[in-house]
Amino acid sequence: MPANEPCANPLLLEWVGKWVDEARERNSKGLTTYKKAYASLKACPVTFQHPSQLQQLQGFGQILCDRLTKKLEEHCAQNGLPKPKRPRRSIVPGLADQNDDEEDGGERPPKRQRKARPYVPTLRSGAYAIIMGLAELEEGSRTGITKTQLIEVAQPYCDASFTAPPDPKSYYTAWNSINTLVEKDLVCERRTKVKRTYSLTEEGWEVARRIQQTRNINPNPPSGPVLPRTVPLRSEPLGVEEVEENHHVDRALSLEVETQPGQVSNYSNVVANGDSSSGNAVLPSNFRPIRLTPGSFEVQLVLDVREVRSRTDRDYMQNELAKKGVSPIMRSLDLGDALWVAKCKDANFLSRCGAEGDEVVLDYVVERKRLDDLISSVKDGRFHEQKFRLKRSGIKNIIYIVEEVSMDGDVLDRRAEMVQSAIGSTQVVNGFFVKKTQKMDDTIRYLTRMTMLLKKQYESKSILVIPTEVLTAQNYLPLLEHLREKNPSAGHYISYPAFASLASKSEMMTLRDLYLKMLMCTKQVSGEKALEIQKRWKTPYEFVKAYEDCGNGEEGKKRKREMVFQQMGNLMGRKKITKPLSLKIAEIWADDIWIL
Repeated sequence: MPANEPCANPLLLEWVGKWVDEARERNSKGLTTYKKAYASLKACPVTFQHPSQLQQLQGFGQILCDRLTKKLEEHCAQNGLPKPKRPRRSIVPGLADQNDDEEDGGERPPKRQRKARPYVPTLRSGAYAIIMGLAELEEGSRTGITKTQLIEVAQPYCDASFTAPPDPKSYYTAWNSINTLVEKDLVCERRTKVKRTYSLTEEGWEVARRIQQTRNINPNPPSGPVLPRTVPLRSEPLGVEEVEENHHVDRALSLEVETQPGQVSNYSNVVANGDSSSGNAVLPSNFRPIRLTPGSFEVQLVLDVREVRSRTDRDYMQNELAKKGVSPIMRSLDLGDALWVAKCKDANFLSRCGAEGDEVVLDYVVERKRLDDLISSVKDGRFHEQKFRLKRSGIKNIIYIVEEVSMDGDVLDRRAEMVQSAIGSTQVVNGFFVKKTQKMDDTIRYLTRMTMLLKKQYESKSILVIPTEVLTAQNYLPLLEHLREKNPSAGHYISYPAFASLASKSEMMTLRDLYLKMLMCTKQVSGEKALEIQKRWKTPYEFVKAYEDCGNGEEGKKRKREMVFQQMGNLMGRKKITKPLSLKIAEIWADDIWIL
């Protein structure tokens, strides 16, 4: 490879150029490395005194620099030139003056070996909890404690469970950390025919003292993970959070969420349907909201009974929440997997004032998806339907929890783009807050933190409740929007029976909603495209009638195929409909079976 352009190191560049040509002729795998080295050396304006200094450039490693050094020594011997001096220490050429009188050093001095750092377990890990639990014993005592006793004293110091694995397909718990501690000679395990006992060694006590010193520096260490900054301190839409991905076991459907189709809500008749014939809902002219004063209620978490860890461990989430000080109300929810309510201390207060029950639904709802269940729901359409219902619930803050459970790497790679697209649309298009967790224990901790946060947020202020008698399925959302525009600082809420009634599909579904869902049944017709179609043809009848007006024969068929494209082919971005998609829509809607 000729070096015609001027270079600060022409001799070295010539040799590297020859090696590039040789690598190209032999079709060598090192061709890329040589080309990178050649390009970086050619572009470098600094003159090097020794090939060993080339390691500062891209493409030059120890082997290539040694090869150049040997080549340079041969060149000097053949031409009677003095051998170049190897610098004792690495310096940046051109920024520091070379010392020509520097002694000729052959080998660089060996690097100073780093001292081995003392073992310090991660905060609130299994090893940390075991050491802190054993540190409660008297130092120097030869008597240890059994596994059961150790788990009991160590569990408060650990975020993970010592008895249940984080995933149904996993076999490892926080207790497995005992093996690491025994191997590092931090814990002494004594075995007898009857039992095993555990105690700290001298090294273990040293680690325990270092941990205790750190706790003394920070006298109020968090008993759990610190609240994320993405959680808002007011009732405004939440932000976005990112996370890494790591999966290796494939499961078609989640065992953690059991669906029971066909259930009918106990509150299905609490709220009337209203008049759906008119396009605009009639808002109540005047009503007096029910006021819940501070101290008359408490915020509680409501958890869906179908949120189970596995079929054989149905109470895991409920029990773990109770251990963290949150006793959830367990019931079958009509919408979402968890929500928060303001529970009246006087059970009859709401019924005396024109509402039902003793609970008021707050502005936060959680939909929880395992990664495998998310993929399945996207494929079968449940994902879009659930988001549609959540959006129609009237709740401002919708939290979408995605548990990134272990999955097979090949399956995850094939579905990675679909998963990222689904999460991205949930955040950007739907405006939901997406919270990613690694396992169910992380979800439990998040629900615990949110419960404590909402207690502080709501229990110190009054809550306004809309009487159920003024609500209908048709005026609920317009009424909420009107009240929020009229008085943004004051939140208006409804009772849980009214919310459960409105959340049922039959009462929330208007003709427009049904029309949009019908359109979105066609593949590639997204929500944006369906809305644009609905703007031009208001009802299914108008849409079918428009196809009928295109006429018959070959000309009529052509007009039908291009009807939607003619109206929406000039739109930009996601709203645009192409000719192939227009044909697909015509094949469904232009058939005679749809003509009313």
